Amino acid sequence: MQFARGGLKVSPPLSLYIHLPWCVKKCPYCDFNSHAAQGIPEAAYIDALLLDLEQALPDIWGRKIHTVFFGGGTPSLFSAAGIDRILTGVRTLTLLLPDAEITLEANPGTVEAAKFSGFREAGVTRVSLGIQSFNPRHLKALGRIHDDTEARRAAELAATHFDTFNLDLMFALPGQTLDEALADIDTALTFQPPHLSAYHLTLEPNTPFGHTAPPNLPDEDVAADMHLAIEARLIEAGMQHYETSAYARPQHASRHNLNYWQFGDYLGIGAGAHSKLSFHDRILRQMRTKHPQQYMDAVKQGTHLADIRTLIRNDLPFEFMMNALRLNEGVPSTMFEERTGYPLHLCTDALEKARAKGLLERDAIQLKPTLLGQRYLNDLLELFLP
Repeated sequence: MQFARGGLKVSPPLSLYIHLPWCVKKCPYCDFNSHAAQGIPEAAYIDALLLDLEQALPDIWGRKIHTVFFGGGTPSLFSAAGIDRILTGVRTLTLLLPDAEITLEANPGTVEAAKFSGFREAGVTRVSLGIQSFNPRHLKALGRIHDDTEARRAAELAATHFDTFNLDLMFALPGQTLDEALADIDTALTFQPPHLSAYHLTLEPNTPFGHTAPPNLPDEDVAADMHLAIEARLIEAGMQHYETSAYARPQHASRHNLNYWQFGDYLGIGAGAHSKLSFHDRILRQMRTKHPQQYMDAVKQGTHLADIRTLIRNDLPFEFMMNALRLNEGVPSTMFEERTGYPLHLCTDALEKARAKGLLERDAIQLKPTLLGQRYLNDLLELFLP
């Protein structure tokens, strides 16, 4: 059966992602587009970012920006004055909402009180701290530049300077026990974080951990026990497990990430940044040139879009569900048509299989994974592949 695309009646919410690609050194598990800093050309890169944004304006003309996210790399390597200059440019060029959530990722080894204060004055409303662990042995195994003392100090600074902040932790680390994983959670809770992310360490193929020097990780059963124990401990502490790896106190869920998961739109500027932009008759994905110097050169020529792809009808069930079903409460069933322009009937076969396998709730008004679906999310998502 063929399903016609009715077109989008209302544009999805729009976010802005800004990629700052440098870090002090590359971690052995990281497959993000990040580069060890030999000296950051901050002013020249900001020039390129603002020119990139200016050239992208026709794609987002008249649309309000709800959230901004500085990702990396390590955005906290940039000066507070540099972040201020970027945000001033964003406010000048776009319709940035006055109450927009503005998040900046920070590494505990690159922050001090004056810098956090400067970020706050520039307009940053929340920071996301890449703690990963409070255990010095595990930090060393992960190749992090900070130690446990710096991790605690950074968490204290975040709590002092920001009303909302996120602590990023990882579990199933090399040689980690269940007790050690829970000790990290208990330490994090002493800082009363409004938001906490707990990621399972995965070995990505194009990283030293995944290719040249794989570490000895806890087996799958131990990792699953860690996941369940972490979830129980955080829920007991009053946090809601609202997404696969994310926990938040009421009113502190990441608005920026929620927009991704609800198949909202985002413009990504900076080296290697990705965008997803909806128009009445099509949905585009874009990727910018990855290497920072090549990106800066290409922006001047207007040739910095390395890849542009229009999503076709068969892509959309997986593209939508890959995001929406990460949310433990799922999304309203009507959101599929609102965000793709196609009726939900496009997914009928996959939905029926998912419900038959007990991975998706039998709910007409909500697309919501069952507890089994949350545990075996990849199995659930595979049903929606074209």
